[in-house]
Amino acid sequence: MLGRHLLGIYEKAFCPSQSWEERLGKAKDAGFDFVEISIDESEERLARLDWTGEQIEQLRRVCYEAGIGFQSMCLSGHRKYPFGSSSPQKRKRAYEIMEKAIDFASAMGIRVIQLAGYDVYYEPSTPQSVKLFREGMAWAAKQAAQKQVMLAMEIMDTPFLNSISKHMSYEAMLHSPWYKVYPDLGNISAWPENDVDYEIEQGIASIVAVHLKDTLAVTGDFPGKFKSVPFGEGCVDFAGRFAQLERLGYMGPYMIEMWYEQGTKDAAEIQKAKSWIEEQFREAGDRLEAGGKLPPESRICPG
Repeated sequence: MLGRHLLGIYEKAFCPSQSWEERLGKAKDAGFDFVEISIDESEERLARLDWTGEQIEQLRRVCYEAGIGFQSMCLSGHRKYPFGSSSPQKRKRAYEIMEKAIDFASAMGIRVIQLAGYDVYYEPSTPQSVKLFREGMAWAAKQAAQKQVMLAMEIMDTPFLNSISKHMSYEAMLHSPWYKVYPDLGNISAWPENDVDYEIEQGIASIVAVHLKDTLAVTGDFPGKFKSVPFGEGCVDFAGRFAQLERLGYMGPYMIEMWYEQGTKDAAEIQKAKSWIEEQFREAGDRLEAGGKLPPESRICPG
């Protein structure tokens, strides 16, 4: 837990050669409430979407025995197979991935699928790719509604969807309670054009979960760094963001996004990151207490 919030850890924080029993056990021992499973663009992870019911049930049993499961899915496979692609074959695959991901989430009891906000990734964005992406999102929201699985858009590391404000235009277009936003504090903070206070205030009623990751900011001569920036060495004001989210009444989960690096001890690195985040959260509570901006019944750091 992080105060009153569930706290998750990304699957990729663990050494990939470990079994699910090992990874889930480490997450439980470190005090996390859930793990976020990855369905990325690798064929190995995309193949999970074709698991049989027996394979899914086996993983459910592993989760039960470990006492910790999957609450969310990071679905980044659409980088390779985007809805906006100029290739009909890739677009067809994008729809297949989305449909299978919703079915997988429903079978596993996963509540939220975080979507990657790219119309295209490995090809140029065009008015046509944007149109195709919009059509794909409208279709996806309807499929998710049938299974009551939440789709939530990540705020990204490219200009196409790098703010909550941009995402909100899609929410307004789709009118679906199953299509919301899952901001990454690192990504949203790295873009100089974003007023992060405004962005969070703008989207607070639509935020279903928050990724915790540090980044290096985009500048005129630097493209930014959006991955593997050690916590505390980037541009994110975590204590300030936590304080704002608490003041606005956010009650959803947080999820630490980090990646295993060869030669390191994953359990130690994960615990180090968790301890640092917990300290930032305590600092946020101190700021709110000192400013008298937190109601007595909403103290964020019990015990």
